[in-house]
Amino acid sequence: MKKYAALFKIRFINGLQYRAAAAAGLSTQFAWGFMEILAFSAFYRANPAAFPMEFSHLVSYIWIQQAFLALFAPWGSGGDAVEAIVSGNIAYDLTRPLDIYNRWFIETAANRVARAALRCTPVLFVAFILPPPLKMTLPPSLFQLSMFVLAVPLGLCVVTAYSVIDSISTFYTMSRYNAIFVIMADFFAGGYIPLPFFPEPVRKVVELTPFGAMQNMPLRIYSGDIAGPDAVKGVVLQIFWFAALLLAGKMLMRKSLKRVVSQGG
Repeated sequence: MKKYAALFKIRFINGLQYRAAAAAGLSTQFAWGFMEILAFSAFYRANPAAFPMEFSHLVSYIWIQQAFLALFAPWGSGGDAVEAIVSGNIAYDLTRPLDIYNRWFIETAANRVARAALRCTPVLFVAFILPPPLKMTLPPSLFQLSMFVLAVPLGLCVVTAYSVIDSISTFYTMSRYNAIFVIMADFFAGGYIPLPFFPEPVRKVVELTPFGAMQNMPLRIYSGDIAGPDAVKGVVLQIFWFAALLLAGKMLMRKSLKRVVSQGG
């Protein structure tokens, strides 16, 4: 494990160097967060009882989402792996004494953690000092906070495992950007609107898929929308989907490497 820990450290430190990009991203995240809250508030003022989440829960959901956007967003990762496949440099990766799936997983996770580390503190600081009703609140209980702390790394693992499968699909598509993987994951994970706003039959199905185990779970646990035994079930579901996606990714990688052809001198 030492070699993977060293790889994670190298990638994490490298990701921390992009402070200008993080500052630019922060302005976008603040703008998007305020825009979402103000748009939802217009509907809530008309009839608050018509919505499945309390407005305070929704505000916390949106700010946590913006703070950890780089951690959970299905896009913006796997660039090196995809480029290696398309360019043919995958041949060099295959000669290295590291399991290629494990390497891609660690690199993707480290990149996500580094980008989130640069952005989360300013977003959380501002969100906590805003006046009501724009202000973000703390979890309703210590239990909720502890479940959130468990759900965050598990959500990261699930979305990273999904992203690596997306990268592996490049062996078959030879495309640098497989939009269907990203758009589907972002929509069904609650990236655009929280899952409670989905139609009931659709929501019940989506919550049982890997997408429900991504950002949906930690964000709704923090806000208090998922609480008590349901939060425990949600964490167990995250563990299940992480294990399933990890196994599926390794099997797909093994199958894909059997058909790799690298041409050139």
